[in-house]
Amino acid sequence: MRYALALLLSTVLLLNAGCKREHRVFDPGAAQASVAYAAPLDPVHPGGPSAPAAPSIPSARALSQYEQSAYAVGEGKRLYMAFNCVGCHQHGGGGIGPALMDAQWIYGSHPEQIYASIVEGRPNGMPSFAGKIPEYQVWELVAYVRSMSGQLPEDIAPSRSDEMPVVKAEQARPKEHPQDQQKDRKAQP
Repeated sequence: MRYALALLLSTVLLLNAGCKREHRVFDPGAAQASVAYAAPLDPVHPGGPSAPAAPSIPSARALSQYEQSAYAVGEGKRLYMAFNCVGCHQHGGGGIGPALMDAQWIYGSHPEQIYASIVEGRPNGMPSFAGKIPEYQVWELVAYVRSMSGQLPEDIAPSRSDEMPVVKAEQARPKEHPQDQQKDRKAQP
């Protein structure tokens, strides 16, 4: 009887521990849903307009919450389609915009650099999404973009695509080692 009770108790504990394998935040609340780069209330100042506020870069631990969560990466994939990133970058292979699946990153492959590209925009076509996308969604997009070139752990995979697969899944691609072309340009005389 004791053996059966101990077995039942250990089974219940194991099942309970497995229920919260991955924490999913469906509604981050007002504090986390703030829109990145909110416009200043009074843009007129002596000497010209004020510069936009600097992005609030989360700590490495906060960044890892997005890159270590298959749910966040899957949400990034959904947002990538919803915000029509696929219109310029295709499914990561490039088109009008640069490819996101290779080792050549014009503005850098680090999370902060990708965040800046999304929020500030880039010359020659990348629009600024400042004030249009909540900050947590920008970080979900960043995590998904990094997954396209294999920069996330292999066990973190976005959700399955609903359309006919024409390329390998993100987690099945070989890991690329992006080089920052900005640094390469500055190093050349």
